[in-house]
Amino acid sequence: MTELSERAETGWADLLADGRLPRFALICLGIWLNAADTLVTATIMPSVGAELGGYAYFSWAVAGFLIGAILAGASAGRLSEILGLRLATTIAGLVLAFGCVLSAAAPDIGVFLIGRLLQGIGCGWIAGFAMVAIAVLFPERHLARVFASVSGVWGIATILGPLFGGIFAQSGDWRLVFWLFAAQALIFGAAAPFLLKGTVKSQGHTGVPWLQLITLALGVSAISLADTIPQPAITIALVAVGLVVLALVLKIDGKARVRLLPHRAGDLRTICGSGYAAIFALTASSMGLTVYGPAILQTLRGLSPLMAGYVVGVQALSWTLAAFTVAGVTGREGEMRWIRRGAACILAGVTLLALLMKSAPLALVIAAAVVVGAGFGFSSSLMNRRILGALADEDRAIGASAFIAVRQSGGAVGAAIAGATANLVGFGAGLTVASAEATAVWVFVTALPMAIAGFFAARRLTGSAVKA
Repeated sequence: MTELSERAETGWADLLADGRLPRFALICLGIWLNAADTLVTATIMPSVGAELGGYAYFSWAVAGFLIGAILAGASAGRLSEILGLRLATTIAGLVLAFGCVLSAAAPDIGVFLIGRLLQGIGCGWIAGFAMVAIAVLFPERHLARVFASVSGVWGIATILGPLFGGIFAQSGDWRLVFWLFAAQALIFGAAAPFLLKGTVKSQGHTGVPWLQLITLALGVSAISLADTIPQPAITIALVAVGLVVLALVLKIDGKARVRLLPHRAGDLRTICGSGYAAIFALTASSMGLTVYGPAILQTLRGLSPLMAGYVVGVQALSWTLAAFTVAGVTGREGEMRWIRRGAACILAGVTLLALLMKSAPLALVIAAAVVVGAGFGFSSSLMNRRILGALADEDRAIGASAFIAVRQSGGAVGAAIAGATANLVGFGAGLTVASAEATAVWVFVTALPMAIAGFFAARRLTGSAVKA
């Protein structure tokens, strides 16, 4: 095969041929719903609090969504096998729509939080089923481009989400945001049975891994609660307990008849195990900027909330651009080289943020954020492709949906560690110049161990000694 014909078979035209374009569009809509819901809601929460009260429960709007999203993402693979991808995806759209309706019509903060939990479940399922659809509907030669497109949707949501949220919040129509998302979720659910035609239920014996899901729920709940507790000692204890429980999930799953994760997902000597470990740790290492970047930039640089949000959003934008630069990479050596470069960029970017965030010129801070985002763009889609390529056919559905749960679990751990660190250095007592300066250093210093762990897991993923 000539190089020209190989490029044609892996190009965009071939990717969207043979009826794949409508399915590709459905997947992109699902990812948009997941990404934009989170970003828009974060922007309108002050308006929600002003109307419904419950400022003390602000963090629960995030924690509830996160718990639902992780559990749903983890169970998506098995549900797609039990119900079939068409029915499962339709149900996910309806659950998200119902959650949005509850939040839109909420008379008080309690109903609003129930709506957020259902939105998390719906979004987690939608994103998980989208990963399953990518794994089963697209040839392996197209996976890098599809995953790059997913990153592109996230990048667009990062730019448009805060803008839309800000417009609705400023006009006093925050409820309209949820009505609009409810309508989009209904369209998604209605289109799924038609666009996913041809997918079938698993013919083998499947079941629900209840023990693993319950254990996962306990671990994620502990970590999510940690991010809402102002006492650093309790926060650290909850994070530690959560990590132990998450490790217990891997142990239980390895011996279970009905598995939640692919075979040997907890073994760092395998492609699957080292890949998931890299995704988890690298995501955790990046959360300091996402969670505390806007507050630090507003306090130390005098930026407006919107401008600070967009500075942080540069990370997602560079992720998107970098993902498209490697979308056409072929050959094992090229893939391995970009995965290693990506992990190195993330480690370097986190290190630079620890050095620069406090007092360096804003341009250098933005450059460091770009390095982190580019690292994810260079490596994420190729990591996903390498893991899927190593999985047996029976594990592809649960292996694909696990990308969402692993990444979000890493995000929850990283946010909780950043929260504990920030509170230890005085952020919890009040946002002052002194507490912002301390937070600007230490949330990134404490993220470095995760970045280092993720870097070495990525190196192992691309090594010759790793097993399929």
